[in-house]
Order: sequence, then C-alpha cells, then structure tokens
Amino acid sequence: MPTPSDKAVRQWFITGASGGLGRHLTGHALQRGDRVTATVRHPAALEDLHKTYGDRLTVEILDLTRPADVDRVVGRTLRSGPVDIVVNNAGYAVVGAAEEMTTEQIRDQIEVLLLAPMLITRAFLKPMREQGGGRIIQISSMGGQIATPTHSSYHAGKWGLEGFTESVSREVADFNIHLTLVEPGATRTGFASALRYTTETAAYRDNAVGRTRRYLEAADDSVFTGDPAKLAAAIYDTTSHPNPPLRLPLGSDTYDAIHTALTRRLTALETQKDLAASVAFTH
Repeated sequence: MPTPSDKAVRQWFITGASGGLGRHLTGHALQRGDRVTATVRHPAALEDLHKTYGDRLTVEILDLTRPADVDRVVGRTLRSGPVDIVVNNAGYAVVGAAEEMTTEQIRDQIEVLLLAPMLITRAFLKPMREQGGGRIIQISSMGGQIATPTHSSYHAGKWGLEGFTESVSREVADFNIHLTLVEPGATRTGFASALRYTTETAAYRDNAVGRTRRYLEAADDSVFTGDPAKLAAAIYDTTSHPNPPLRLPLGSDTYDAIHTALTRRLTALETQKDLAASVAFTH
C-alpha cells in the first residue's frame, strides 16, 4: 500500500497562509505540483496564487480564536478528500510584561498558538490513521525551547505545543503518522510588524521588559537573517523523509540559542542530583 509521501500529488492543509512562512510554503507546494487548502483571514491575499494554480488551491477563511470555525473548515476539507500533510503555521506574539497583559490578550494568544493546533491535529489523526499515514508539521519557534522577557504568553503557547506534539508523536508512531516541530529563528516574514504590544506601565519601562520592547520596536530587517523561501524548501523536503526528525531547528540563531539554553538547564540539573534523590522513602 503506498504511503502519502509516495503519491505523485499530495494534499496539504496550511493555516496562516496569507503571508510569511505560510505563504511561502503554500507557493512552494503548489509549484511542486501538490494541492493546497490554505486558511487565511483575508482571502484577497492569495488571489495571485489562485490565478496561477487554479483549483489546485482552495482558500478558506478561518479565525483560529473560534473553535467552531476550526471544526467547520476542517470538516469541509476532509469531505473533499484525504489530506496528506497538515501545517499548523498561524501565529503572532503579544509583547509586554505578564502583568501588563489583559486576560483577552492571553486567551487569544493561547487559542491561536496552542488550542487551535491541538484541535486541528486531533481532527486529522483519525483520517490519517485510516488512510495509512500522514504528516503534521507544527510551526513552533526557538521560543518553544528558550524564554525571553516580554513573551511569556507566546512562550506558554509554544512550549505547550512542543509538549503536546512530542506526546502525540509517540501515540501515533505505529500508524505511519509523523509529527515534526519546526523551530525557526528570526526570519524575514514580516512577523515583527504583526507584534501586538501591551499598554506599557512605568514599573517595567526601564528594566528587561522595557529594554526588550525598545529593541523590538526599533528592529529592522537586518536582524531577521532567516530566508523564508529557504525555510519553506527545507520543510517541504522533510515531508518526504521516511523518518523525519521530531524537531527541526532552522537558523543559526535557533541552534545557538537552544544549545545554550539546554546546556544551562543540564548544568543546573546536575547540581540537583543528590537533592532529587533525597526525597525518596528510606527502608
């Protein structure tokens, strides 16, 4: 029985396809001859691709903060036929101190970065299992393994996505379903222009929060060294690997930041070995 990666034409489902990495990946898949269902909030953003590729591109309007909309769009996509590759790409970041964030900002951040990918992943697992396999690509971030001031809600979503994905990957390994966490670094996708800032308070203006806020407000394209077209090509190639990696760090900044963070955590853990063992029952 052929696996999805053996098919001449594969069907993709990509969220957040109106710009950035999602658009590059949509265009790359279409250029390679595949079919794509792309979700956006404003369909006009993909009119040029639709003119070029015709009915190989299906555009769906989707607001990821509305679970009912997720069910509706995924259900309609599945009724059209099998989906081989799912890419949970949509995302944004709220910038500011945790104390400054409103409940609505936190809720929307978690719904987009974590709840929606969880719901979409769950919706495709049974169809993929029944068709003999599939690929689910979770667009995480180097922020899924490190943490910086001003991004607490963003990190909560991405760290949660990493844990969810690693757990599910083990649950479905026997069904030829592969999940991969893509961890891009600073990529020139226009992500910075989509940052949503909290209302700044005086208490945080001159500490690490304020300094990070000022850096982000002044950042230009030169600090975003990742090429989204190259990222899209690397992700596409991974979907054809028989045993893709669970995590795919993309960007030298990602590699360096995660390597440093994991080294520090391991060093700190080693100092706690005896304390960890000391809480066991003694007989």
